Amino acid sequence: MDYLEELNKRSKESKVYSEHQMIGLIIAQSLDDESHKSLYIKLAKEYGPDKLLRLAKSVEERDNVKNKGAYFMKLLQAYGGKSRNPNN
Repeated sequence: MDYLEELNKRSKESKVYSEHQMIGLIIAQSLDDESHKSLYIKLAKEYGPDKLLRLAKSVEERDNVKNKGAYFMKLLQAYGGKSRNPNN
């Protein structure tokens, strides 16, 4: 197999190695904001999946929100929830 074929094969494989990465990607997709997926992965690691998935689901269900990612972040700030990491 030549080098380009190997690269094409690797590009089609998933690169998700942990739960918080998967949760972050799910949130980014549900909010139609995949350009900020690294932010959602970071938040999933910091806050844990339950709180973020509930919040993303509630934002996703709102039809009148134009920028769901920004609205999600505003609600997360307003919610004022503590991260599960005691160092933050």
